[in-house]
Amino acid sequence: MKKNILMVVNPISGDIDKAELIDTAKLYVEKEGMDLFVYETTGQNDGVKIKKAVEKHAPYRVLIAGGDGTIKMVADALQDIDVVMGILPAGSANGLSVDLNLPSTLEENLAIALHHNYMEMDMVAINNMKSLHLSDLGLNAQLVKNYENGSTRGMMGYALQAITTLSEQEEPFAATIIANNTTVETVARMIVIANSQKYGTGVTINPNGKMNDGKFEIVILKNLDLIVFAKIISGNIPVDSEDVEIISTDKATITTGFPVSFQIDGEYIGTETKLDIHILHKQMKVAIP
Repeated sequence: MKKNILMVVNPISGDIDKAELIDTAKLYVEKEGMDLFVYETTGQNDGVKIKKAVEKHAPYRVLIAGGDGTIKMVADALQDIDVVMGILPAGSANGLSVDLNLPSTLEENLAIALHHNYMEMDMVAINNMKSLHLSDLGLNAQLVKNYENGSTRGMMGYALQAITTLSEQEEPFAATIIANNTTVETVARMIVIANSQKYGTGVTINPNGKMNDGKFEIVILKNLDLIVFAKIISGNIPVDSEDVEIISTDKATITTGFPVSFQIDGEYIGTETKLDIHILHKQMKVAIP
């Protein structure tokens, strides 16, 4: 019996031609002796429709062509269904593909998505929203907001907004963190809730992060002058410095003295004063190299 493959495509994510991507995937899957069924998201009841498509086709694998937002939506839809997901990075935010060390070509990613082993990956619940890899309060969330509102895309746009964000940065914020039965009072420029090691830009913020260990890390960046921020953006977080503190836990509460900018997986959410956080252990099966 032929294996079925379901491919979920977000037609408006990123700047990759999706028709070409679908054609390449179709040829590849057929060459492997499998059948491909494509579902294109519309923004209307996608979760329910994806679940129905899985029930109808009983796929061997579900491929996801989109960014982190599309991956989260599919993972939510399929959380009670035992199926391995394969990632084809095609969005504007592809942080998870960076975390999983996925290659750059579509053919290589198709090979991994269809044939390789998988890992059972954790997710993090923050105020009942799900985070795949990195969310944060403070400076970077402000940067995400500025980037979303800016007109220049790509790394250039990111660099331009980084300069703007640093020059406009607000006062450091006071935060109370309760984790591991301990209360930490701190003043920070930025607090990261990390299920993984790297931002989508390739920057390592949480060197010891593992996506399947049943824990997440809270990375407190107390002082972010231009030099420290540049180090972080260039991928060299000074972990041993007194300006950085890392707490590893499976649940935590963070409260701030005033509303602070907050983002999840590269998407600006708004300002928050309280975050309730817990790990969702082994939430999704994802193919890895």
